[in-house]
Amino acid sequence: MSEIVFDHEKLIVYQKSVEFVKWVHQILLKIKLKNPTIDQFERAADSIALNIAEGNGKYSGKDRCRYFDIAKGSSLECSSCLDLLFAKDLISNDALSEGRERLKEIVMMIMGLIKKNSDRIYEPETEYEN
Repeated sequence: MSEIVFDHEKLIVYQKSVEFVKWVHQILLKIKLKNPTIDQFERAADSIALNIAEGNGKYSGKDRCRYFDIAKGSSLECSSCLDLLFAKDLISNDALSEGRERLKEIVMMIMGLIKKNSDRIYEPETEYEN
């Protein structure tokens, strides 16, 4: 990324989401097949960065959280796209694992932004038994 001009560019999660878009683009360039999951994957990946940027520019915590929630949803959608591409034998298990790890980190950071900017009540992290 070049010189930082806007506040959202300072966010590590934004930087990681842009890196994820670049990674997705490289993965999708290798797939020589037209597939609706590919188009959806690219849109969902873009949506993560776009919603983080837009949300960070909002003044109220409620507005920021709405966009951060959308970014989180887009992250989960990307995870599903990875699963579908793997199920269709269009990506390797290594690509699936790497993508999921990248998304896990992004989702955790987005959740941190949501918790910081909202008045929601969260239960303490605990392990549930089956």
